[in-house]
Amino acid sequence: MTISEAMSLWATDTDVVRRYRSSMPVSARTVAAELRRRVPGLGSKKQHKLLYYCQGHHLAAVGKPLFRESVSAWDMGPVVGQLWYEEKTGVPSLPTMSEELTEAQLNTIGYVVSRYGALSGTDLEHLTHSESPWLDADRDRRPHESVRIPEQALRSYFEASDDCEDDDATPPPDSQSVRNWLAGVDPENATRPKPQDTVEGLRRYLPRRG
Repeated sequence: MTISEAMSLWATDTDVVRRYRSSMPVSARTVAAELRRRVPGLGSKKQHKLLYYCQGHHLAAVGKPLFRESVSAWDMGPVVGQLWYEEKTGVPSLPTMSEELTEAQLNTIGYVVSRYGALSGTDLEHLTHSESPWLDADRDRRPHESVRIPEQALRSYFEASDDCEDDDATPPPDSQSVRNWLAGVDPENATRPKPQDTVEGLRRYLPRRG
């Protein structure tokens, strides 16, 4: 094998590995750590609602989950049950592994923080209670119990939600247009007035794509 052939094979293998890695979901624990880094003082209720939005928007944008764990409908709205248990007991269900988030995954998290990060945990609870992924799962749920929200339900809802906000197709979260959009949202959120305490008021408060 010549050097050029070896280099070509290495480049092809590297590209395959990169594409494979970019499609692999990480743990909810890894996503939660990045959310806490971006949102100082992030409480548990708000964290789990942001995880729900991260999973939904990532499924809608790239067709694959952001994290491996399932999201369930609880009394307080969507919750990542496995992570909640780990945080409550301090005992991880699996050994802790170091995971590096890809550009696409980081941009999904950035989008969610920019869009929903200024709302309180209670605001987000009210908002999620008005959305079909939680509502549909809640129909089969008894009080104080939980029901898993199917990934397809999340994907379908957030695909439709994104289509309603923008006539153009939703770009993938690692595209330049999303990076440009994210760059202009955080300062705006910092100075926005408090939203009205209604679902419609909360929806009007959320930033829209420019």
